[in-house]
Amino acid sequence: MSLVKASLQGLGVWDEIQVNPLEATVELHGQKQSVSHVSWNPPVTGTIYGVLLNYQGEYNELKGQFNEAPYKQPPKAPILYIKPANTLSGCNQPIPLPKREEELVVGAALAVVIGKTATRINADDAYEYIEGYTIANDVSIPHESYYRPAIKQKARDGFCPVGPWIVSQDDVTDPGQLETRVYINGELKQQNNTKNLIRSIPTLLKDVTEFMTLRKGDVLLVGVPDQPPRVKDGDEIRIEIDGIGVLVNRVVSEEKLAEGGYAS
Repeated sequence: MSLVKASLQGLGVWDEIQVNPLEATVELHGQKQSVSHVSWNPPVTGTIYGVLLNYQGEYNELKGQFNEAPYKQPPKAPILYIKPANTLSGCNQPIPLPKREEELVVGAALAVVIGKTATRINADDAYEYIEGYTIANDVSIPHESYYRPAIKQKARDGFCPVGPWIVSQDDVTDPGQLETRVYINGELKQQNNTKNLIRSIPTLLKDVTEFMTLRKGDVLLVGVPDQPPRVKDGDEIRIEIDGIGVLVNRVVSEEKLAEGGYAS
């Protein structure tokens, strides 16, 4: 069992609770319960920053386009974007499928939670600035642009489930060797490992804080693996990251949500 930081519906804003990330269980009121049987708030409150093209496979798939117009060269710095506050939701909360859309793209990401103000830090000191880790689903409507902000496709309400909890930096042996798996309706659809990041977590923090200060509570998504699965109305998404936990959400059409037709 590990002691993690979480926010549960009906309890205090922040609680330290006992969980088993491997079993995806939590101990509440002296009883062990599955993650999927608990109502969770997102365990973060700061700004969420995403990073594009940071998995080697995704980069390899697209590198042939980099020398073509209008870009004409590969990216030289991290390509960042923001998942604004309206996108934030918790484990077991619905992911809205917008009207006239048939599919969404799942963006399984290790989320790095910043523990103190970080400005122009060295890679060797990066872990001193990390509070811990959680899981994010960087949901988006299918699109092709990787250079221009895809605000309409990535910044919809409920398009960034995060959770269920924050595992302390001290409890993660090597965040650069974490296996990520995505299951859709119980079927494995994607698998990758943070060892395949182009910029490791320390390098990413160094490069980002070179030009932008990260503050306590901010969250940096290290990237989304290549070949992300697509989902439709009614699909259950289960993202597992070894040593961190399990994030579960279901896609529900906006029409059904408006009618009150969803129960977690």
